[in-house]
Order: sequence, then structure tokens, then C-alpha cells
Amino acid sequence: MQYWLMKSEPDEVSIDDVLAAPAHTVAWFGVRNYQARNFMRDAMRPGDGVLFYHSSCPQPGIAGLAEVVGTPYPDATQFDPHSKYHDPKATPEQPRWISIDVRATKKTRLLPLAELRAIPALEDMVLLQKGSRLSITPVTKGQWNTIVKLLDKDA
Repeated sequence: MQYWLMKSEPDEVSIDDVLAAPAHTVAWFGVRNYQARNFMRDAMRPGDGVLFYHSSCPQPGIAGLAEVVGTPYPDATQFDPHSKYHDPKATPEQPRWISIDVRATKKTRLLPLAELRAIPALEDMVLLQKGSRLSITPVTKGQWNTIVKLLDKDA
């Protein structure tokens, strides 16, 4: 089992949106960074843990827990000329972008970026590194356990 932090803009898809979706599951779409795409395509597996992170909002931070369900498949938005994620170079025969289904398991209190930065056990977390802007990053088992323990303590 692996662990991931996945960023979503809450005005696009929030933890509440996922919890309201059928089976609490949504397709993770719109990833347009090759490294993040490669994580989804090559490394993510069903059952992997996900820290659901709200980004590009007034108070960014971890807003819930989720898990990967299913295997990667072509992101349909790359083929839709009306989508802001359209990629004219992508074809159904040679898709460039991947989606993966994610199921929300728990909404948590918002664990803001500033609080994450103050936890010594998380100092090496990819999210907290200068210049880190990827929408999907790996999380170590120790970092996962630290965050989940903190969130459970707050519940």
C-alpha cells in the first residue's frame, strides 16, 4: 500500500462534492503535469491512501481522507473541445492524460498548510518543499501515520 496527497481546487471538486457523489467516488481528472500523470498511471493502485487537499483557495490544507479505487484510464476531458482540459494533441488511440477513481472515506477538520509546516515529523514531506507545485505527490507511511493520528486525535 502506498500513500498520496492529491490536490483539488474546492470550487472544482471539494471533499463535500466527493462525499455527495454516488458511492462517494469521483474520477480524478484534469491532471496536466507529466510527473503527476505518471504517478497515477504507473504507481497508484486500488487501496492506496489519499490525503485530500484543498488548494488554490483562501485556506489550503488537508480536508479529508480518501482511497484509490480502480485502475487508471484515459481522462475523457482531454478529448472534449469544450473542456478547459482539452488537449488537441490527444487522441482516443493515443491518449496523453489519465484519470483514476478516488473514493472519499472521511471528511476531517481542515489541517492547514501552516500547521503542516509546524510539525517536525513532516519536514521532508514533498508538499512542504520549496517550489513544490505538483497536484499529486507521494506521502511516506510515517507522514501518513503522523497526519492520520493528528486528525484522529482532533475528532
